[in-house]
Parts: sequence; C-alpha cells; structure tokens
Amino acid sequence: MFFNLLIMKFLPFVLALFGFMASGQNFVSKTENYPTFPACETVLKSEKETCFKEQLKSFILSNYQEPAVISSENYTGLATVIFEVDTEGEFQVLYVNSEYKVLNEELERVFKALPEISPATYNGAPTYVQFRMPLQIPLTESSFQKEAIQKEKPLESYQSEYENIQTKKFTYPQYNSGLNIPLSHELYNRFIPHMDKIGTNAHTASKPYSYTEIKPYYNLEERNQDLFYDKESWFGRKFFNENTVQIQGENYWFTFDIGADLQVGRDFEGEITTYNNTRAGILQAGLGKKFNVYTVIYESQGKFAGYFNDLAIDRGRANTSQVSIPGRGIGEPYRDGFDYPVVEGYLSYDLADFMNIQFGRGKNFIGDGYRSLFLSDTPSPHAYFKLKTNFWKFEYTNIWSSLRNPNTTTEGGAFLTKYMATHYLSYNVTKRLNIGLFESVLIESEPNRGFDWNLLNPVLFYNMVEYSTGSRSGTSLIGLSYKYKWTDRINSYGQLIIDEFSVDEVRAGNKSWTNKFGFQMGVKYANAFNVNNLFFQLEYNQVRPYTYSHNTLTVHYTNDNQPLAHLWGANFREFLFITRYKKDRFYGHAKFIFGERGFETNADNNPFYGTDLLGDERLRIADEGITIGQGNRANSYYGEFEAGFIVNPTTNLKAYISLIHRKLDVSQNTALNSDRTTTWLNLGFRTDIFNWYYDY
Repeated sequence: MFFNLLIMKFLPFVLALFGFMASGQNFVSKTENYPTFPACETVLKSEKETCFKEQLKSFILSNYQEPAVISSENYTGLATVIFEVDTEGEFQVLYVNSEYKVLNEELERVFKALPEISPATYNGAPTYVQFRMPLQIPLTESSFQKEAIQKEKPLESYQSEYENIQTKKFTYPQYNSGLNIPLSHELYNRFIPHMDKIGTNAHTASKPYSYTEIKPYYNLEERNQDLFYDKESWFGRKFFNENTVQIQGENYWFTFDIGADLQVGRDFEGEITTYNNTRAGILQAGLGKKFNVYTVIYESQGKFAGYFNDLAIDRGRANTSQVSIPGRGIGEPYRDGFDYPVVEGYLSYDLADFMNIQFGRGKNFIGDGYRSLFLSDTPSPHAYFKLKTNFWKFEYTNIWSSLRNPNTTTEGGAFLTKYMATHYLSYNVTKRLNIGLFESVLIESEPNRGFDWNLLNPVLFYNMVEYSTGSRSGTSLIGLSYKYKWTDRINSYGQLIIDEFSVDEVRAGNKSWTNKFGFQMGVKYANAFNVNNLFFQLEYNQVRPYTYSHNTLTVHYTNDNQPLAHLWGANFREFLFITRYKKDRFYGHAKFIFGERGFETNADNNPFYGTDLLGDERLRIADEGITIGQGNRANSYYGEFEAGFIVNPTTNLKAYISLIHRKLDVSQNTALNSDRTTTWLNLGFRTDIFNWYYDY
C-alpha cells in the first residue's frame, strides 16, 4: 500500500519531468579552443582563430561552383549562412538565405563537403560553436572580409550546459536494438514462422530473442506501425499507438510506459470472484548503438481460481504464511488474496556483431515447443548473466543463474542461494535440420564456500566438473534437441533430457528409478490450409519419476519452489494441442491439454513418488518397478479459450476475455489432491510482456 501511495503522489511530477526533458534547446558554449583544421594543429593558440577562418575561406573558394543563373544575370547581392561545428567536429548548416534557391543549395553542398575537424573545447570537453557568415555574391576573394565569419556569440560567454541537450523526432530505435523482445506466445507466434522457413540460418530455441535477431526475417516495426490509427490528440496517440513517453537524442533514446494487468473473473465451481490488480512502470533505453537498458517494476494484488490459489500456498515457504505465486514469486496474504511485488530488468551490451552479453533479473527459455524440458519461463524471475554467441552455423548460449530456496535460510534469515550454469549449443546441420546440445549444473552455496568459480567455465560437459568437486556438491542435466523443417510451413521438433541413465538397467527391463529422463515430440503448422496467421501445434511431453530431484535438498531443479523446466515437475505424460489466429489487431487461441500424472500422497513426501521436485529421492518407494503415474494417479484435462484486441501494438497492451475449464480425476481423494472441476471466466486488460501459465 505504501508503494501505491508513492506512485499516486509522485507520478504527476515524474510525467511532468519527462515532458520538460523532451524540450531541449540549442546553445553556444563557453570555449577555450577554436575548432581546429588539421593544418592548424601546430599553430599557437592565439593564432587558431585566424587559421580556422583562412582554412574555411580557402575550402569554400576551392569548392564553390557559381550557379549559371548568377553569372547569366550578372547578379550581385548578399547570401547568409549560419552554421555550427558540433562536438564531433562536423559542420552542420543551420540556415542559408539568398534570393536564389539554387544558390542556397550550392552553399549548403559546399558546407556539407567540409571535412571533420577537431571540435572546439570548453574545460577540455568538446562543445558546439555557432557562426554567421554573410557572403557577397558573386563569390570572390574580396567577398571574405575580416568580419565575414562572425561568431554568433563570443566564445568566452556561455549558458548552462544543460541547455545544449537536444531531442529529435522519435524513430522507434528499440526495433534496431539489442533489447529482448518480451516473452509472449502470441507475439512470438507472429515472427517465428518466418524464421522457420527452409534455408534460413536462424536459431529459434534460445529465447528471448533480441530485436536485431528477428529483423532479417520479420520487420516488427513496420508490421506494428501498419496497425497505427490516425490519431491527432496526445491521448489518442499514446493510448493506441505510441509509448507513454518516448525521447530520442543524438546518441541516446528512452521510453517509459505505464503498464497494467487488470483482471476480474469468476470461478463458478469454487464460487470465487477472482481479480488481479497489477500496476507497472516499464523503462527502455539505449545509449549509443551497443548499450541498452530495460527494467520493469510490478506492484500486484490478486486472487485467482481455487486450484491456482491452493498451488500458490502449497509452494510457499514452509512453516510460514508466505506464498509462491506461480510464475511471479514470493508473496504474502493480502485480504482474501495475495500481494506479490516483482522486479525485472537487465543491461545488454553488444561486444561484437556476433556476441551479446546481458546481466539482470528475468527469465530465459530453451526449446522450440510450448513446453521446455530444459529451461522454461514458468518459474519466477531470477538473477542471471548471459552470453550469446552467433557465428557461421552455430549459436552458443551460456547462462549463469543465481536461484533461491525459500525453505532453507541462512543465519541472517536470507533465502539460501544456489548457482546454476547452463550451456546450449545450437547447430544448423543443413538448411532443414537443427540439433542442439544442452547441459546444466546446479551447485549449492555452502557456508564458508561461496561461489564456485568452476561454474564460469563456458565449455560443455560439466559432469566432469561436478565429479571433481565432490559427488554431493551439485547435480547436472544433459539434453539433446532437434528441429526439422519439412516445408516452409511445417516443422517437427523434440527434446531428450537426461538426469541419470543406465543402459544396463534399460536393457534389464526392470524400470529402475535411476533411469531419470524425459522426452518431447512436437509439430507446428503455420499458415495452415493457406490461411494467413492460422497456426496449429501438437506436442507430447513425458518425464519419468524422480527426474530433476536430488538427495541434496538444496539443489533440486527449482527457483522459489517452482520447477525450472516443465511446470508439472516430473512423473507425468502430457498431450497438448494449440491453435492460434490473428487478424489485424484481433487475435485468439484455443488450448487443449490431456495428461496422466502421479501425485504425492503425504505433505512430507514420505514415501516419495517422484513428482514433487522438493522431495528427497532417498525416500523413494522402490528401486525398481518405477512407472509414470505412480502415487496418487490422476487424469487431467485443461481447456483454454481466449479472444482479444491489441489496444496498442507498440506496448502490446491488450483487452481480452478468456474461459478456462480444468478437470482433475484422482485415484484417491487426499488433503493434497482431490477430484476437482474448475470453470473460470476472466476479463482482462493487460500489457502482455510475460507469459501467464494457468495450465497446472
């Protein structure tokens, strides 16, 4: 509530400040040194002004070509040129005036041809200097009298440097930047089909993409601006077309948006009125061509359908009232719902054309499917450092993450930290086939140990590192992925994740618990049946019990008690079908998920059936005979329909209506799980910059 009061109190001031910043003015700064041509570098400081004027006069006389009309009419008169030498040492023509347009154009051409020189300086820093030059036409040596080149203001006088801040027309530079495109299934579905065409060298598994990554395949700026309405009023432009605040200068830009996620709905079976009230501030910026900044602050309160509320409580911090909102993070009870603040953001820098680094807090996704068995965007945001390298037919992604275990705290009361290093190497074998190698290692942060510098090794095969640091020091996963493009519109994909695997045990056919693995198979069909923007997707996922779990409870594959890969954890098989369609600003999707799952029977996970990733595999039910669905077996069905309207394509603000129908049939009704049917109708108004998953 305190945060809300601060926003209400200071928001008008902040907006007024942004508006004032947008009104930059020109000035002539106090200076110590004149602009300097190369020929004047060695002259005395007292002679630099004379040398500057002589070099300028010589260049103009040598390059000026008198227009024919001047000669033919024996014209005599005066032309005035106002120009400046900017902080880069470049000549900028500000104003040209004479009686002939062709003469204006010729003088402007001559000044544009002037070479870059050393700029004027004030206190050692480059500064602008502005000049006025009246010229007698026809132009001859005598036209340049001593006073012909006049300073607009004495170089010794100055105004505040602040007044030199200049802005120009906003050209939406974010679309040409290294910023991430926010993870949104609806948004990504617009351009991934273009990246999936046969013959492209795109790598589509490592997400989020940057704007520069998709630009060769899809002009997102042009497509969004095609949707702009013709609005004259400030409110109309900001609400339907533009960023709330957008400012661009000579070598910088930034935008600020007021975001929202406002929902109201009804869980009919649970007789619960649901809502979500999120207010957000979103800042994007670019400094130069390589450095970019993104940050978003969410302040939220919400109450959801019964099954989702129960999940948030169940995944909360043990023996406390704190909850863990799926996909969002740690929260607290608030009236009859939850309060859950979230902060995301990162710094992005292009080290080279082939390499980008990011440091921040957010989410990453590795895979071509709707789900990922490697790394997904389903858990809450976390701190990370990412290095993405793209060369020839390869893309190599390295992610170092800092994750939290809320159930375990340090002596000071902070959540215990664990560290994860993730590698993903993508290789376009042919114009149709892509394969990927995945590896991830989790190492706990122990007292007196701190960060393990072995994690910084960017090379694959961490199993050897884990073994060399002690068998209980961490856990590692390896994986293999593929994608094959059958046509420009149809491709298949898949993943194989291996936690532990024994060939001998597989051959024995005894269904050993040590065979901890899962796989995914899927197919996508874009522009289905020759209908533009109609999309179909079929996907099958299966993960055996005990996968992602460990006997060291601090290195389970989670963050804030939420799975890092598939949101069901382990011990399941799932089949899903998704269809999407978009027309102009209207969009819609339908999603159907059928699954077989095995749940734990006791809250303390004893015995442990291998579903809950927070369980201890030493409490497993057996060494052999392990099957998917063991424990409290359940059949689950999930259907979701959503239709919406893109209110603002620049910010991806949407208004929508959704209907969710979920049914869970368990073998045995327990305190943890029981037969349950949910029908949830929801209306929303949302800035769509992250994926909400309700299909638990």
